[in-house]
Amino acid sequence: MKLQGKIAAITGGTAGMGRGIAEAFLEEGAKVALFARNAEKGARVLEELDAGKNAIFIAGDVMSQSDLEGFVDQTIAHFGTLDILVNNAGGAGDLQPLVNLSDHAFDEAMKWNVYSTFWATRRALPVMLAKGDGRIINISSMEGKHGKPVLTAYSAAKHAVNGMTKSLAREVGAQGVTVNAICPGLVITDIIRNNGPATAKAMGMEFEEMIALFAGEAAIKRPNEVEEIAAVAVLLASRAGAGITGAQISVDGGTAQY
Repeated sequence: MKLQGKIAAITGGTAGMGRGIAEAFLEEGAKVALFARNAEKGARVLEELDAGKNAIFIAGDVMSQSDLEGFVDQTIAHFGTLDILVNNAGGAGDLQPLVNLSDHAFDEAMKWNVYSTFWATRRALPVMLAKGDGRIINISSMEGKHGKPVLTAYSAAKHAVNGMTKSLAREVGAQGVTVNAICPGLVITDIIRNNGPATAKAMGMEFEEMIALFAGEAAIKRPNEVEEIAAVAVLLASRAGAGITGAQISVDGGTAQY
């Protein structure tokens, strides 16, 4: 029960890594608020989690500033405070060589990954700073450390998330708030299954070939598991992680060894 009594808000909390983190936090005693677009799916996930009053779902679009700020406000109103914010929602968007990448696609990548992190964090920080304790956990990517063809906008966005993480950690560290990023490698989630074929096509290969290529880049020669990402999130959210801040922790099986 490493997170007993803690309140966590998780964007993109109904699937993939977000749901895995939610499950891990609940197991460790936290109460969680989940944010995603699909209200029907949100209700179903709450039922599957079977967490009773320890979990709530709030529907909204991560690309909407008002929706994200409302999510943070509603979480605090419902549970009385906020201890942990996990900025998990994000994605690659339109996958094109740079010469074909539209302004709209680039803006969308920034909004989905960078602005969403900025909006939610800015809204959550005052309550954390007021009590001198808090955890901000940004789900970045190994693409925030290096890049791949046709992922230019996504890589730029995740590099920005890592930069935000480092700078904010220095701003608020002395006030009891830690700020860290987790940089996953390949994790086979629904978004990878749904969008992966388009990524592979843009890279000139089949989906299975792309998965094998990415997995082969890792020292462990396999994709990471959602549970492996969630375990690091639990560490960063817990008392044991109090001395870790400004870090970009790779959970990528040894793909980016720094």
